Formats: sequence, C-alpha cells, structure tokens
Amino acid sequence: MPTISVADVSLRDVEADVLILPLLAGAGDAPSYVPGAPEFSEVIKGLDPSSGRGDVHRIPSFDLTGAGSLLLVGLGEEDLAKISAENLRLAFGAATRALAGIESAAVALPEGSPDQLAAALEGAALGAYAFTGHKTAAGTPSAKGALASLTALSGEESATSAAERATVLSEIVDLTRDLVNTPPNLLYPEEFARRAQEAAADLPLAVTVLDEEQLAEGGYGGIVGVGQGSTRPPRLVRVEYSPENASSSVALVGKGITFDTGGISLKPAPGMDDMTSDMTGAATVLAATVGAARLGLDVKVITFLALAENMPGGGAQRPGDVVTMRNGKTVEVLNTDAEGRMVMADALVDAVSEGPDLVMDVATLTGAAMVALGKRTAAVMGTEQARDLVLEAADVSGEPFWPLPFPAELRADLNGRVADLRNIGDRPGGALSAGIFLQEFVGDAEWAHLDIAGPGFASAPLGYMSKGATGMSVRTVLQVLEERAARSGK
Repeated sequence: MPTISVADVSLRDVEADVLILPLLAGAGDAPSYVPGAPEFSEVIKGLDPSSGRGDVHRIPSFDLTGAGSLLLVGLGEEDLAKISAENLRLAFGAATRALAGIESAAVALPEGSPDQLAAALEGAALGAYAFTGHKTAAGTPSAKGALASLTALSGEESATSAAERATVLSEIVDLTRDLVNTPPNLLYPEEFARRAQEAAADLPLAVTVLDEEQLAEGGYGGIVGVGQGSTRPPRLVRVEYSPENASSSVALVGKGITFDTGGISLKPAPGMDDMTSDMTGAATVLAATVGAARLGLDVKVITFLALAENMPGGGAQRPGDVVTMRNGKTVEVLNTDAEGRMVMADALVDAVSEGPDLVMDVATLTGAAMVALGKRTAAVMGTEQARDLVLEAADVSGEPFWPLPFPAELRADLNGRVADLRNIGDRPGGALSAGIFLQEFVGDAEWAHLDIAGPGFASAPLGYMSKGATGMSVRTVLQVLEERAARSGK
C-alpha cells in the first residue's frame, strides 16, 4: 500500500510524478471538464476525453502543474454533488490501479466536499495494490509494483483524519488480499496461524492456536474431519481484542479452507486453482480484528479462524461418514465438498459460548450465492436485527450486499438418515440451506452470515479492486465494529 500524506498546496505547486484530477461530463454537447480548474479544462477541451466512471487518460501536464503528468479519471456524471462516495472510490481506485510502477501521485478534488475527498482518497489508497512477490521478471508490465506514495491536496483539517483512516483501511484490506493471493503450497493451516500471530504481534491482541491433537480432544469433529485428508493438519485460531472500556462484544468467525479440492467429492479441474481463495473469510475477520485494534475501538472482539485443507488423501473422510460436532450434534457428510459449513459450525459453537452481543461469520461458502447474486454482490442471512446491521454498515462502506431469507420448509431437507443432520440440502436454494445448517449451531444468538463467494475473488478488475483477491467485506465488518463501539460511547 502507498504511504499517504496531506499537503495544503495549489494544483500548480504540487510535487509528484502524477496529478490525479476528476473529469465530469459536460452538459449537452459540451466537452468533459475538470471541476473548479478552468485552466485544466481549457487545455483538455480539444482532446475530448471520455468521462465514464473509471475512464482514465494519462496526458502531459502542459506546464500547468509541477507534477510530471496528469491522470484524468472520469466520474460518470455532470454534477459533482450527485456522485456517491462509492462511485468516487471506484473511480479514483481505477486511477491508482493504472499507475502501477509509478513512485508518487497526488489526488485533488476541486470543488469537492471534505467527505467526497475522503472517499476519493480511500478509493485511491485501495486501488494502489499489486501482488508481485512471486514475480521475477523485473521491468515487465506484470511485475510492476503498486503506486508507492499518495498525497491528498487539501487545506481542510478533516483531510488529515481522512488520510489516517485511508491508511488503516488500505492496510487491513491489503492484509486480506495478500493472504488470499498467497499460493496454497505456501499458505496452509499452520502457516496461516503463524501469519495471524505475526499480524497481531505489535497490537493489543491475544492469539491462541489449537493444533490437530487439541482439536480431536476438544470434539471439533467438523474441522478434524475436513482436514484429515491432508498431510497438513487443521488449526483453530482464536484472536481476542479486549479493550478496558468495552461495553459491547462481537464474535467473528471466518472460513479458512486454505485449499479446497472438494475432497473425495472432487471438484472439476477447470477453475480449481481459484480455490486458493477459499480462506477469504478467515482472512477477512482477521483483518477486521486488526483494524479494530489499530483504531482503538471500544468494542470487544473475539475472532475464530477455522483453518483446514480439504484434500482427497488416503485418510480423507468419505461421503456417508458421520462426525460428531463441537456441540455434540452428529452430521452425515453426504458431500465432502460442502466442507466450509462443517469447519464454520464448530467455530460458531465456540463463538456463541463467549456470550457476545453479536455473532458474524464470513465465508466463501456456496457457489449458489454467486448463481443468485452474481460475482460482485454478497449475500447476508441470519437474524433480522443482525442482518440489518450488516446492510446498514454495507451502505456506509459502499460494499454491495443483498439479504436472503431462511425459508422454513428447507430445514426438513437437512434431517439426517442415520444422524441428526446431513451436511447438504437439495440443490435449489443451496446458499439458503447452507445458512440454515449453520443456524443449528448458533442457538438464540444475534447472528449474521455473510456469504462472499462471488465478490471475494474477482476474475476481472473493477475500480479499486484488482483481479484476484478483492478484500470485499473487510470494510463492512469493520464498520459494524465501529458502530458497536460508537454505541459504547466512543
């Protein structure tokens, strides 16, 4: 991520490799223009640049500024006041994504409000990301690093706090992206647990790791069963953030399947490489917990990372096996590729036992959620109050979520033949029956289930999200924690 600073200087006096400026559509047949900067608008008039949201144009600076060049980014509107915070994030994220390999850039939003500048800076910070640790062809386009430094041009006091917040948000989102983008031979349950300890090292976070023997002794049948086909055994990581003044508590659970072959119920080969992303939920809740500690939020957070590698090795569980879960319920494993709900269920039992005011789980749980909502929108299910909290937070963060129901008639499909439950329902409504399965392990807790199977990992870039890991939902989960802290008086 870039280092972020604020400078109270004019557009002419800015010092940076590139100056990023907004581009609005002219009314009627009028040309596109830079709001609040008529000298720039006059120079670009003959270029007739397109101003669709995220359209970028790199041009010379024409001696109008100390920056080496200009990057004009379209906002897709004629009126700056009508542009949403999320569209600003997406546009300015597209701008910095286009500046891979550049050392420094400045962001200006002439005539924009302080809140709009904050959104633009946040998007620009999120867009300045590249995962190049395993590329050796230095100097080739694919090996270019992300933009290194970013300066917000503003004389407003609020710009400093906006820069600080953008720094924290981009760092925790990038933590998620880095974990998800790490190849599965390098990120397995034990290594994930080590990285969680590393991320928590300089923060007021306590980390506990249960290994495979402790999991077996503790009755974590779901986690143990999923992980038993791999030579790299499972882990359950507990991360606690417990500030003195907290009067509210939230428990987070993340699905951490570091690679998912489907087990004995083997997935098709095409696209299986994307299953390196099946630990996105665990990366998300870890990052949100780190964010709460970084921001000093007055809310207690207890986070569980359910980590396993789902492989079809000689010791793998079979379709038809019965396992006993952490709460004593028995489950027929009819499909070993429905493994996420198994590890999540065990971790949810522990999360609920902490007595939190709210439980949230995050998982790339079902392809059915993607069929229902597409690749860019996440599903949220659960109790009505908890679900609404997530939707309200998502509205603030700009991340797209959509509520899905728990139809009562689907519960009967989960009744086991020889055990209490089966781990799959009928194919129709697969995302819903997965959520209903998890519901069996949360009791009466206020609980929200976030299925991010579609937007957690992208096949194409969009705005501030590059191809691969997007970090989608980190900001929404953190926003929920911030709102809980605000209710506690901070």
